[in-house]
Amino acid sequence: MCGIFGCLCEGAPSILLQGLKRLEYRGYDSVGIALINGKDLVVEKNKGKIDEFISGLDEARLKGEIGVGHTRWATHGAPSKENAHPHLDCSKRIAVVHNGVLENFLQIKEELVRRGHTFSSRTDSEVIPHLIEEYMNEGLTLKDALIKSMERVKGSAAIAVISTVEPNKIFCYRRESPLIVGIGDNGVFCASDIPAIMPYTRRVMVVPEDRLVILERGSIHVEDLKGVTYETEFTEITWDLELAEKGGYPHFMIKEIFEQPRAIRDTLKIPTVFLDKAARLMRGRIYLIGSGTSYHACLSTSYTASALIDMEMRPVISSEFADALLSLEDSTVIAVSQSGETADTLNAVKHAKSKGARIVGITNTLGSSITTLSDAYICTQSGPEIGVAATKTFLTQLVALDLLLLRLGLISGKLSEPEHDLITKELSNLPGMVEQILSRSNRVKDLALKYSTKENAFFLGRGANVATALEGALKLKEISYIHAEGYPAGESKHGPISLVEPNFLCVFIAPRDRTRDRIIGNIMEMKARGAEVFSVITEGDKELKEISDEYFEVPISSEILYPILCTVPLQLLAYYAATFRGFDPDKPRNLAKSVTVL
Repeated sequence: MCGIFGCLCEGAPSILLQGLKRLEYRGYDSVGIALINGKDLVVEKNKGKIDEFISGLDEARLKGEIGVGHTRWATHGAPSKENAHPHLDCSKRIAVVHNGVLENFLQIKEELVRRGHTFSSRTDSEVIPHLIEEYMNEGLTLKDALIKSMERVKGSAAIAVISTVEPNKIFCYRRESPLIVGIGDNGVFCASDIPAIMPYTRRVMVVPEDRLVILERGSIHVEDLKGVTYETEFTEITWDLELAEKGGYPHFMIKEIFEQPRAIRDTLKIPTVFLDKAARLMRGRIYLIGSGTSYHACLSTSYTASALIDMEMRPVISSEFADALLSLEDSTVIAVSQSGETADTLNAVKHAKSKGARIVGITNTLGSSITTLSDAYICTQSGPEIGVAATKTFLTQLVALDLLLLRLGLISGKLSEPEHDLITKELSNLPGMVEQILSRSNRVKDLALKYSTKENAFFLGRGANVATALEGALKLKEISYIHAEGYPAGESKHGPISLVEPNFLCVFIAPRDRTRDRIIGNIMEMKARGAEVFSVITEGDKELKEISDEYFEVPISSEILYPILCTVPLQLLAYYAATFRGFDPDKPRNLAKSVTVL
């Protein structure tokens, strides 16, 4: 997620830079600021870290009492000076910083280019200042041009705008992406998150959805796009800075688990043009490669591909890929990596390229090594993930891969347009379903307290649920240090069942899908040996409730969604078990966020 900061106060240049420093924890690849100094708009931006950026600034240029700044996490356009924010219009009178993903920017950009606008970046965000300029050229005020622009663009957007046309105001707007404003003795402020403004005020307001906010000296004005005004309702923040960086949550991991509905919404907005480019490369033998959690996304997707579009895709663990003696001529390799820098996956990609394979990259980090090596890539829209244990990046990998399969199915004729549209509509309901699960997190917390004294556990499933079982076991073992193994439920009688004794924990992933009836026998096998059974089931499944000692229900959905829905309670189980055992889930021992060694 990008970070936005704006201020109207004395000492604005230094306060802007300090505010951006306090947003570093969100992750970023470039930084920039814009200030109004008299009649001039002064812009400085570059790729790299804030300290490096500050060291290269000409302080004599940095004057003024109003400005906006931005830390960028690349989603459209690689990390570079040109793609860094703020972005300007052609006349260089308007500066915009933006956090979000615009769905229809390509169409708008093409239209603006035809009208004579010149673009300097490859970002989606740059259409905003040009669109505002276009409407101002038609005679609208800055405010009305901004309103019309926000009505025109689709997607998530938290923006802050300054202009030499109205040099004493900051215009802000919020849709889906986070934005707060605050007022203090020394000025008014806007930011993506509370830590940025805490040193200057603790009186803050979360900008309501689809609202325009105008900051002026000593005042904050709020209205909707129809011009209806609203009272500003401020909250007094009592958190310390460390807690504020985590949004009031005790750990980044639980914060990121609760960010998953937003991350899924943004990933569902991946432009079709990127999906089409990747899908048209997918022919011949298709391999899915990844490590750890990313491999689980590959395994899950291989089942989905067979069921949804009747295509075989072979999942291979990245570190085993070069030794698997695979035929790679006229093949496609889909490389999945959160960071885009996983050494085992990069090594496998280089091996595949050397044998003539086409590469499709799936990553959360634009400009990473995997995007550079790929013939086509898809960037998931999780935003930075700080907790070492992957949560929101796993779910968005699954969503991105589902979207890719849908496009491939449509292009190949495996799916009709009505079938494609129906499943796409079902995917659009996914964020709300995940929110339903998170609203019952206390139920999982109670179960985690009960199970936190266990020393061993099996996670069992069939079909695509095997991947979910592997992921659930990985989460539990890596942060709570409870020994957990994921296994195909049907294979458990071929060895693992010998470990089961009274009170041995068996977690079954058993939604109402094509595997549901067969897994009942596996549950009964474990219960006959005294196992304690916790099942993740579909809402209203009375039979599985009766044969399970404990259960958690996920919403009724199509089969394609269950790997995502059933993962969420397992993430919560692992998190709460770790905290009850006294461990820091953000910093599991012996692990790193990005494994960059072979």
